[in-house]
Amino acid sequence: MNKLIIPRKTAALLGSLTLGSTLLAGCGQAVTSTAAAELPGKDAATIQNCGRTLSFGTVPQRAVSMTPGQSELMVKLGLADKVVAEAQTKGGELVPELKASGEVKQLSDQMPPSREVLLGVSPDFVYAPTGYEFTAEQGFASIEQLKQAGAESYIATAGCMERRSSAEVKDLLTDIENIGAVFGAGEQATAVRGEAAEALSRVEKAVAGKEQPSVVELFVEGNTMAAIGAGIEYDMIKTAGGKNVFSPSDPAFAKFFSAVISPETLVQKDPEVIVFTTLDKAHEDATRAFLREKFPEMAAVKNSRMVAIDSDDVMPGTWGNIRAVEQIAKALHPDAF
Repeated sequence: MNKLIIPRKTAALLGSLTLGSTLLAGCGQAVTSTAAAELPGKDAATIQNCGRTLSFGTVPQRAVSMTPGQSELMVKLGLADKVVAEAQTKGGELVPELKASGEVKQLSDQMPPSREVLLGVSPDFVYAPTGYEFTAEQGFASIEQLKQAGAESYIATAGCMERRSSAEVKDLLTDIENIGAVFGAGEQATAVRGEAAEALSRVEKAVAGKEQPSVVELFVEGNTMAAIGAGIEYDMIKTAGGKNVFSPSDPAFAKFFSAVISPETLVQKDPEVIVFTTLDKAHEDATRAFLREKFPEMAAVKNSRMVAIDSDDVMPGTWGNIRAVEQIAKALHPDAF
């Protein structure tokens, strides 16, 4: 179990999970959009993001969400009118609040949009789950290139390169505060942050003192299995009252949160519950069929304790992080809810 990967098919499962790409966190400097409205109050919004200090003297007016999960959070913060485009849609429709305007564009399906496509919608703010979306080597617009075009870039806290393996679900609270500050939506951000914190607290209280079932989190692509042993997904299992059979202290996860594992390793761990991430219904069905065919005697398979989580819900910086914790907790401890 020594091959490190970035599972990523839709450009991020942690990203979106397919096997084999390279996750890079971008770096850059703050930039102020000249086309935006002035921020209320005397001071510009200044936030910290992935080691960068970003200052905004104006409210961005043309935001791009790099996944539907980022769009969902923007809408929840009352900022639907600021979103002009979203990417990595996996063929899904816009949320109703964005669809209603008739002007929000969908830029890409499985991968981040190309540099030309992203710059073509003239963004002044780009909200991404990880730094991968800004990898110039992949043909995407880098943070510096966006800056030169008048756009600032924000990476979800749990998706920062230096935090990717130690990220927590509660990092979302920081993103809510930051996005609220940038867009002058402090009051709504306070309410949404409170809702998120309360939801996590409810789960923690419900599972407190319960016996923790052993859990493995997988992403299956063809006959290849990647296990998650660190990062926000690891923390989701912990918060939901499970005990991950892998951990950040394992050598395979020392440098990255995910690693390819062999069938023998999975059999030896014999988890009571398997949580697996899916790209769509067909991928969910294929993963269930694979597990049932290859591991019929494994406890989780034999007892039908296999929990499918939408890949959008494990994207850093999305409301889906809360939804995933609730879903996992209810699967691990059904009598606690």
